[in-house]
Amino acid sequence: MSTLVEIRDLAVTFGSGRSTVQAVRNVSFEVAAGESFGLVGESGSGKSTVLRAICGLAPITSGAIHVNGNSLKTPRDPAFYRKVQMVFQDPYGSIHPRHTIDRVLSEPLAIHGFKDTEARIERALEEVGLSKGFRFRFPHQLSGGQRQRVAIARALILEPQILLLDEPTSALDASIQAEVLNLLDALRVEKGLTYVLVSHDLAVVSHMCERLMVMQHGARVEELTRRALQNRAATQVYTRQLLVASEGFKSQ
Repeated sequence: MSTLVEIRDLAVTFGSGRSTVQAVRNVSFEVAAGESFGLVGESGSGKSTVLRAICGLAPITSGAIHVNGNSLKTPRDPAFYRKVQMVFQDPYGSIHPRHTIDRVLSEPLAIHGFKDTEARIERALEEVGLSKGFRFRFPHQLSGGQRQRVAIARALILEPQILLLDEPTSALDASIQAEVLNLLDALRVEKGLTYVLVSHDLAVVSHMCERLMVMQHGARVEELTRRALQNRAATQVYTRQLLVASEGFKSQ
């Protein structure tokens, strides 16, 4: 498989002087086309900042990011957002509360000049398991799981190659989390998508990802395959501590 996303010695620093925070410290990894790659670690480990750096929401202090072999420009151009979309952690905050679902889904199509708006909106809703009846509802009329399905539909509506998933189920009830993860899994296979998934939950990463990188204090700790994770074959103490702390993680 060819490399689709390549991160080389990525560093992200916020602030200056005594208030300087090194959020990401010389992190490198590659993601193959069609792969699901996980970034895992505790809150503050820098994993979400890596995603934000990829999509242009966090400043890159040093290092390089390549997608399809091309170095990313700052600011990102419209073609980038046709190729790469992000699903945020909080479905309550990522969708405008006063916009109908129809408007939420039609705006990216208008921005990128798509004409077949009607068909694309209906297809996007269908792909995430929502009926046409949801089109003209407002976010407060939807459950948390339904809102996150809308957020996924909005990300998919431009037919991207890559989805950046920032804790996509952590704000949802446990009973709904598995449904959304299974949906994401099915969509990746069906559409040949590439995922970079951030989570603090090793059970989620084990379910979704073939490979993962463990992060701590902005730095890479180690990289593991799914099988190594399930066999508890971690080489670093911090990863073993995460395994112990991750309630509900089962070796299957």
